[in-house]
Amino acid sequence: MSSRRYGSQSLQRLLGHWLESPSRTPIWRQLAEALRLLILDGRLALDSRLPGERELAVVLQVSRTTVASAMAQLREEGYLESRHGSGSRVILPEHIRHVPTRTSTGTALDLSTAALSAGPEIHQAYQQALFAMPQHLLSSGYLPQGLSVLRESIAQHYCDRGLPTQPDEIMVVNGAVSGLALILRLLTGPGDRVVVDHPTYPLAIAAIQGASCRPVGVSLPEHGWDTAGLVATIAQTAPRMAYLMPDFHNPTGRCMDAATRQVVADIAERTRTTLVVDETMVNLWYDAPPPPLAAFNRDAPIILLGSAGKSFWGGLRLGWIRASARTIAALVQTRDTFDLGSPVLEQLATSWLLDNAADFLPDRRRLLTSQRDLCSSLMNAHFPEWQFTQPQGGLSFWVELPDTLATLFATRAESVGIQLGTGTRFGLDGAFDRFLRMPFTLPDDTARATFRVLQPIWDNLRLQASSGKVRKII
Repeated sequence: MSSRRYGSQSLQRLLGHWLESPSRTPIWRQLAEALRLLILDGRLALDSRLPGERELAVVLQVSRTTVASAMAQLREEGYLESRHGSGSRVILPEHIRHVPTRTSTGTALDLSTAALSAGPEIHQAYQQALFAMPQHLLSSGYLPQGLSVLRESIAQHYCDRGLPTQPDEIMVVNGAVSGLALILRLLTGPGDRVVVDHPTYPLAIAAIQGASCRPVGVSLPEHGWDTAGLVATIAQTAPRMAYLMPDFHNPTGRCMDAATRQVVADIAERTRTTLVVDETMVNLWYDAPPPPLAAFNRDAPIILLGSAGKSFWGGLRLGWIRASARTIAALVQTRDTFDLGSPVLEQLATSWLLDNAADFLPDRRRLLTSQRDLCSSLMNAHFPEWQFTQPQGGLSFWVELPDTLATLFATRAESVGIQLGTGTRFGLDGAFDRFLRMPFTLPDDTARATFRVLQPIWDNLRLQASSGKVRKII
């Protein structure tokens, strides 16, 4: 299969208003800088091919010499690779192709993980699970599809959200990532392509690559989802499946609106591309999301992934798959080569949590809303150069820095015992070094103290960067 190729109109749309007028910067250099930024931000997919110089010059209404000079500059810097007759292919320079994406363990404060500690309801759930446990001790405990009582609770959860579901359309797994790995084993083979949002959840990237598949990114625009880009990528790469996160996307926090869900579901039906939809964050809303994506087209091949980890507690390593009964049956057979089932006690506890979620999830949402607003005000006060959008749900902000300094900033924060999540964790091959994922899961006093510590580190880094004393990734 060939790599994705951008048409000149698509590239013009991505570039937007790239030409500054008036400006002392030569036009060819402005074009090179705009294209470089698209590559570093992940909006131009790596290994994709750009339109020819003559075609691009016509669309951008500049001379071919201008385009050729910009392309030559990017080739010299290591952002493009050109071969005669094959056009220019997007790459990353060698010195940033393998940037560190996660620092060592053992730090005093981990801001690279977006998760809350357990509430008192977790202890209560396990108490109830222990009371219910004796009746299950007479069985072998090997239940590849999961306990019927939990599958009934999950099915009711989907019904309440507007998607009629039967227990035989549910399979219990050991977390959403484990569920994704199982789906990959069923649907894909080595070398297959899997479409993903770009940026996306890093463990999803790892699962796809662990299945010897190749993730193909569809860049997220400034707002919403690029449905035209999704159609083009499916047409050009013929993927076996697509992995999407419409409900409080990790890391951006955005939520796919109902109109876009309809378009995406219809794309899945029309192209017969299986969509694997990760709903891990779906219960962490501040304004309730639309119904599940699968509710918008019942004929589309859509598989839903859920998890107890973010809604309730990360220590509950339990998730589920919602699909057609036929797909569930195939997954059960595939699971024999994967694992033998999920822990019974955790399943009982999760069933109780789902049945009683209305008693404690509203308080959890109110807590997160308060912590989100505090984190927003702290970032505005301590880091006025940072740009971010208030997330519609989830656990974190997606912060745009004024320069490619995320990795350097994270390295310096590590020296004082603070671990940050750089944007490079969420991209393919080192993209997004101008971004940080900033969780708002810390207690208020800890958050205030953390930002006080980080501010002088950032200010010093910015001062050195502006004076040329640190090597920026440009």
